[in-house]
Amino acid sequence: MKYPRLLALALLIVCLLAWEWAVQAFKFSPLVLPAPSVIGAALGRGLATGYLWPHIAQTLLELGLGLGLGVLLGFAGGVLLGESALLRRVLMPYVVTSQVVPKLALLPLFIVWFGFGTTPTVVITALICFFPLLENTLTGIAQVDAARLELFRMLGATRAQTLWRLKLPACLPAILAGLRVAVVLALVGAVVGEFIGASQGLGALIIAAQGSMDTPLMFAVLLLITVIGLLLYEATLWLERKLLTTYSFSSN
Repeated sequence: MKYPRLLALALLIVCLLAWEWAVQAFKFSPLVLPAPSVIGAALGRGLATGYLWPHIAQTLLELGLGLGLGVLLGFAGGVLLGESALLRRVLMPYVVTSQVVPKLALLPLFIVWFGFGTTPTVVITALICFFPLLENTLTGIAQVDAARLELFRMLGATRAQTLWRLKLPACLPAILAGLRVAVVLALVGAVVGEFIGASQGLGALIIAAQGSMDTPLMFAVLLLITVIGLLLYEATLWLERKLLTTYSFSSN
């Protein structure tokens, strides 16, 4: 497990050194392609002066609220549709329709409805996170082993008991896989949602840096977004391993 990580780190270092050399050798303007050292200096300066922290906090707030709302609604919707064939046939076309519409195209409409600020970004983020949880929960419930379902029926289990004691534990890997996808999409949704109508947040900071032609700051913000995304993904993987190990141990 350590060797692939070391190789990935070595590859990153080689790429950064090659990038630094190319910028110096071909004399690229910092407005076009800043060197990694310049980007690192801009990032360090922004963190040291406290300039970046309010923007990071705003994006994390919107990400957390949107992710929580989207995961909750997606999970609940997946359970309801998975348990009711009628609801699935009636509502699924509308769910799919809500996902094929480009989210960025909806943002101006959400600004009209909810005003500027945090709320439109939270709604966009929740809408993006909603579908992976719903689809994975629905698929997991549909793929529960038929023999186990028959056993629960023979034992006289109620519908609620079958759901909580068989279906949800059995589809836990699918739900957690949907959560992994939702976490990554939540960050994308929060940042993209800040592109329009936001005065604070990492997405708004990218737009501001673009307007002032501060390319090193743009790269620094992109680096921050990447690091946040990787940390969130790793945290989700840890949670997934923890829950699956706990469930596997308890079921044995």
